Amino acid sequence: MANLRAGLIGLGMMGRHHARNLRAIDGVDLVAVADPGGDPHGVAGSLEVKSSVEELIAEGVEYVVVATPTATHEEVGTKLAEAGVHALIEKPLAKETSSAKHLAELFAAKGLVGAVGHIERYNPALQELRKRLEHGDLGDLYQVQTRRQGPFPARIADVGVVKDLASHDIDLTAWVTQRKFELVAARTMSKAGREYEDMVSATCQLSGGLMSSHLVNWLTPTKERITIVTGEKGMFVADTLTADLTFYANGNVQTTWADIAQFRGVSEGDVTRFAIAKPEPLRTEHEQFRDAVLGRDADIVTMEQGARVVEVCEAMIESSRTGQFVELSN
Repeated sequence: MANLRAGLIGLGMMGRHHARNLRAIDGVDLVAVADPGGDPHGVAGSLEVKSSVEELIAEGVEYVVVATPTATHEEVGTKLAEAGVHALIEKPLAKETSSAKHLAELFAAKGLVGAVGHIERYNPALQELRKRLEHGDLGDLYQVQTRRQGPFPARIADVGVVKDLASHDIDLTAWVTQRKFELVAARTMSKAGREYEDMVSATCQLSGGLMSSHLVNWLTPTKERITIVTGEKGMFVADTLTADLTFYANGNVQTTWADIAQFRGVSEGDVTRFAIAKPEPLRTEHEQFRDAVLGRDADIVTMEQGARVVEVCEAMIESSRTGQFVELSN
């Protein structure tokens, strides 16, 4: 069978990594690239740099990876869908919930595969965490905490830290726990003098009464990417910078010292760091999308899921503006 003909629009910081992976995976040929701003990282190779999505479509591509600024996603995605081209669109799916839902509905109506580039889902630590939670290794789930902090990325100009970074944590929290966000409360701040927020602290409730909290900012001089899930049997800690997953078990040794026992809840048990394979998450994302286009079993972030993430992001921003909890639709 002939290789799939793939295109890429957007040759910036993320686009260069997409180009590398499109060239690396089996069964795919990167046949066309486009960016009206040119090719600053020299990723086109022998390919002519086109200036528009229409020119990509004219090259007979079967699917396109969209790594353009968020504000352009709806327009580019709509043109791809109308041309019958499958698409993997970088997160967030669109700048507003209405635009994201429009894309999801359009791709579904056309019978096309549409996915969103929430790369953290493919982090080996989170893949393993979801399997273990699904297996019941933690028992009843109590709480999810995420911390995603680091320096400001100059490449981001058209959204704030909620839609750029907190969107990762919204998606991974719903995905690893297989729950839906129901209530959101958040406070945002802007300390760098930009139009958009650069810090958010959110407290949320997911289905089944699960609590979550998320601390995200562009104001920390070192990167931190931590997901903590606490439950009946202990606590999992996933570090997605190193792709390490560690389990802290509740102890089963009885505390006989009465003065300590009266204020201690659970006790410390065994600590296990799992040895897991660590493929590059972006490579896994591309392989899964390729398989979806080919009609194989695949684990992609659907556009419906991507639209829900944008909805939760906007609830965080609305909560910060009003000082109230925001209830999400089912």
